[in-house]
Amino acid sequence: MKKNTLRITDTTLRDGHQSIWATRMRTKDIIDIIDTIDKVGYYSLEVCGGATFDVCLRFLRENPWERLRLIKAKAKKTPLQMLLRGQNIVGYKNYADDLVDRFVEKAHENGVDIFRIFDALNDSRNLESAIKAVKKYGAHAQGSLSYTISPVHTIEKYVSDAKEQVQMGIDSLCIKDMAGLLSPTMSKNLMSALKKELDIPIQIHCHSTSGMAETAYLEGVKAGAGAVDCAISSMAGFSSQPPVETINAIFAETEYDVNLDIDALRKVNKYFTDLTPQRTKGRGYEPIVDSEILVHQIPGGMISNFRSQLEQQGAIEKLPEALEEVTRVRKDLGYPPLVTPTSQIVGTQAVMNVLTGERYKVVPQEVKNYVKGMYGRPPAPIEPKFIKQILGKEKPIDHRPADDIKPILPTATKNVANPELIENEEDILSYCLFPEVSMEYFKWRAQPENKKPKTPADIEVEDLVKAPEENKVKLKSTVSGNIDPMLHPEDYDGMNTILEKAAKMQVGELTIRKGDFNLTMRTGNGTAKSHAISESIVESAHPEVHDEVRPAQTESEEVVEKTAETNTQDYKETINAVMAGTFYCSAGADKPAFVEEGTVVNEGDTICILEAMKLFNEIEAPFKCKIVKILVDDAALITKDQPLMAVEKL
Repeated sequence: MKKNTLRITDTTLRDGHQSIWATRMRTKDIIDIIDTIDKVGYYSLEVCGGATFDVCLRFLRENPWERLRLIKAKAKKTPLQMLLRGQNIVGYKNYADDLVDRFVEKAHENGVDIFRIFDALNDSRNLESAIKAVKKYGAHAQGSLSYTISPVHTIEKYVSDAKEQVQMGIDSLCIKDMAGLLSPTMSKNLMSALKKELDIPIQIHCHSTSGMAETAYLEGVKAGAGAVDCAISSMAGFSSQPPVETINAIFAETEYDVNLDIDALRKVNKYFTDLTPQRTKGRGYEPIVDSEILVHQIPGGMISNFRSQLEQQGAIEKLPEALEEVTRVRKDLGYPPLVTPTSQIVGTQAVMNVLTGERYKVVPQEVKNYVKGMYGRPPAPIEPKFIKQILGKEKPIDHRPADDIKPILPTATKNVANPELIENEEDILSYCLFPEVSMEYFKWRAQPENKKPKTPADIEVEDLVKAPEENKVKLKSTVSGNIDPMLHPEDYDGMNTILEKAAKMQVGELTIRKGDFNLTMRTGNGTAKSHAISESIVESAHPEVHDEVRPAQTESEEVVEKTAETNTQDYKETINAVMAGTFYCSAGADKPAFVEEGTVVNEGDTICILEAMKLFNEIEAPFKCKIVKILVDDAALITKDQPLMAVEKL
């Protein structure tokens, strides 16, 4: 009897390492094994999209466009696939239609054959432009259903959403189970309902977090799915996809034929088995099943982010409380599926609620935008009382969010300070998506090879300071816990010199100031202490080693140092940071400061922004007061509870 063919999409080169390696796969890691992967016999290779574009620029200092070209040049047999966030493209907000169109054109030109397009809210209005562009340039448009569980996410709702995408012209559909919530029974029932109503191929994408993915695949394929997503076994399981070797063995005993080259699979598996220790160093990777996912529904990539966020805030012990809060916030926001960007929006708000001890005391602008409808239509209506609490007198929009966004490409580089750093149109597209991150990469790229500083990703996996063992733990907690490569990568050039010199010292604490970079540490007794230093000066808790690493301190430096140490002790009332992050006194370089010294503010007025956990959080005055002194510089890195402003209560 002739067997049916089951197609396999390999996610190792995108979602696999995004889930297991925190997206830290280098281009060289891929190119050294892509020839063998191409021989396996996969239906497609997911090689870009999701967070990989951002991370290439931000952490790895690599060009994601060049990575795509290099893969395409070697993968001659297997179609390449990318994950496209609809109107979000590969970013975390909606972009203009002209940028969506041009990005799709260049991605297809550089090698993408299949575009898996999704919207976090399953709002088909956010898929229109992307689907239209993919069809326009002759690529395969795969629509998606972001799968989740809630009172409003019924089979009927999913079928209705899928029909809207079919009307837009999708070539196939993917059930995108980003958190591992799809049970075998639901997989069978949902697939049966979709196959009854739709006449297009359907694929299933599951994460293994709950332990149900393999059985969900089995039941889904029996009900009509023609393809499933897997990763090589050394990059599979837990928050990644099911292992391809396991799926191959399961279906070998059925009427389905997977047709994969087992010898090639073994070579690929050994390659990533050997490479994994280098890429997961210090990340505490443990391939286990997390049944709690069925309660909090947090996707694998978000879980690791959650832990990291709480560690940076010095509140890792609040993880269980934060996970519980996610469920409550998600309900408040109309049960959005937890996938980028809604996972960041819901998760960060949950962390804020836990850290501040008061629900919605601090509300990031992204949460306000979500409630306003700027990310799309929530799956369930949000309570009017809650809308008023978040938006005040503002009203939500009722139209397609992107209709409010003007074309960006005609004036994309108008305000670029260093236009000579932009080499081609792809750079312009990268800049439109991630302006600050892209410019940091362009500056890094422009430096001579022998002078390029280490990448943020390399710094992550090294000890920042080679200090004696008794000081290493303290140093890592005070230094690496506050220096986030995401925030100020340009400062690493100067910091490398400082840290190399600090390696020779018995350093118990370290404070760095460079330009507008200002990092204030705390001493053991919790009092604020700050040292102003130049690039070549390091202040240590051990004065006897100062002369070995820096010039003699000048009288003016001594004055600055003493002033910095005492400046918070001269004021009776201060407003302190509710979290660690980056302090901004204005909403942007071209916008006036929220407050200045001498300003009188009322309770609830916005006084500054703290950038933390990828979101910008407006901080409000807790009471009516006069701003006596702003105690930190604009764009300074600050720690939780650090005094930001001295005030006089009115």
